[in-house]
Parts: sequence; C-alpha cells; structure tokens
Amino acid sequence: MKRKARRIPRGGALAWIRSVYGSLAPAEQKVADFCLREPERVVYMSVTELADACGVGESTVIRFAHAVGFSGYQELKLTLATDAALAPGAEGRVSPRDPMDVFVDKMTRFNVRVLEDTAHLLDLRQLEAAIDALTQARRIEFYGVGASGYTALDAKYKFLRIGKACDALSDSHLQAMSAANLREGDVAVGISHSGSTQDTVKSVTIAKEHGATVICITGAARSPITRVADITLLTSSVESPLEGGALRTKIAQIHVLDLLYTGVSMRLDTQAQEAIERTARAVLDKLY
Repeated sequence: MKRKARRIPRGGALAWIRSVYGSLAPAEQKVADFCLREPERVVYMSVTELADACGVGESTVIRFAHAVGFSGYQELKLTLATDAALAPGAEGRVSPRDPMDVFVDKMTRFNVRVLEDTAHLLDLRQLEAAIDALTQARRIEFYGVGASGYTALDAKYKFLRIGKACDALSDSHLQAMSAANLREGDVAVGISHSGSTQDTVKSVTIAKEHGATVICITGAARSPITRVADITLLTSSVESPLEGGALRTKIAQIHVLDLLYTGVSMRLDTQAQEAIERTARAVLDKLY
C-alpha cells in the first residue's frame, strides 16, 4: 500500500532518509545506502539505473521513494538536486593524512551540518507544542539512559535555572517509579537517539498511561518511542551501532533542548528572569 507523501523540508532530504532508515525493508535500505553515499549520482540516474546499481528491482526503488515520504522517484531526484544546490559543500571524510587546519575545518563543518540538518528536520508546530507543554507543566521529568542520560541531566540543569520543577533520571527503576507518579499536567521527556531504548520507551509509556504529556527527542522518525510520544522532535546525526554516544548526536540533542529552554524562558518572561537571578545568587558563594 502506498504511504501518504510527506513534505520533505528543503535541504533535509538526506537527514530525513537517515531518520527513517531503521523502518525500511532490507532491500529498501540498499537504495537508501546508495542515496546517502552518492546523492549527486542519483540525480542523473533513471529508476532502472539506480535499481541496477543497488542490485534490486525497479519496484523496490519506487517503494523506497514512497516509504521515505516522496510521491515518487522523480520527486526524490528533484529534492536531492535541490539539496545539492543548497549545500555549502561536502565536508569530506577525515583522514590521518589531513593537515591540522584541514582536520579542524572538516570536523567543524560536519558538526555545523548536523545542526543545519536538525533545523530542517524539526517540525515547527511540534516544537511550538512542546514549548507550550513545558511552559504550562506542573512538573517535568527527563528520561534517558547511557549517553542520553547525560543529555537529560543537562536539560534538568537548564530548566531548574528558570524555576521549573523537574528531575533527570537514568536508572530504569527510578524512571518507572517517577513515571507512575506523573499526572495530567505533567510532562515526561524521553531522550533516545535510536528511539528504541527499551527502558526509556517503557518509562514514557508508563507516564502516558498516568496522564502525562510525552515529548520525545530522537533521531529515528519511525521508532517505538515516536509511537508513544504526543510530540516528536527529530534530531539529525549519523551514528552506527558501534558509535553509541557520538558527540555529534549530543550536539543535536542539546541544540533541541536549547530551543526548548529558550522558548520556555521567553514564554515565562519576568518569571523566568527572576528565577535565573535567584538561582544565580544561590550558587554565588561556590565561585572564587
């Protein structure tokens, strides 16, 4: 069955393909791999040529285009061409032979691109809904395990500064107990790059069952956590199973948290400013 086409943001086609990669069939992933690896070639290839290059049938290429969210193969090519025109230039892979200035430039460009791709992936209506929910929340709980647990701690630090009652939990038992005590008017924020971290998904599920609003921050558009969440905020990052906790993933997550924090701060206005001043005074004597 053909899926309903999704409006892919300009400049974000490759980021979107990466975000839905895990939900694709194995044959469709072969097409995705080729598109991610050589998008410039795809722009000039017919559906038959791409199918041959990937070792799949033409129907698989068409199914891939629909599965990703395009109306067809031609829209896929058009969007990739548009992305290429908007791109500032390929960063290139880091090589041990790179001079230090080239190494620094490549890494910087790659991290900047992660932020740009995240901006393209974010649904602005979902972002606004998340800011509204957090602004009005009686209590906020941030859940994440492993590297995402540290991101949750950073979120707690930010939101405590503006006077929001919140906590960050990375232990699965504490998450479950916390979630069971949330109620309508509370917000649970699940942070999981893969969207498939069982502890985090289970915790936000419990929170939702008890009436809390669930926000997820994830790099996987179609994943277990997005099926639970009321609000989904997508981040862009290329991370293999062997690269858990890659810094670029954390950069994208913290960028989304900064958008949420700043948005809530502006909504709270003087209330947030007064809280910032109080918390700043509270730790003043901790500095030399």
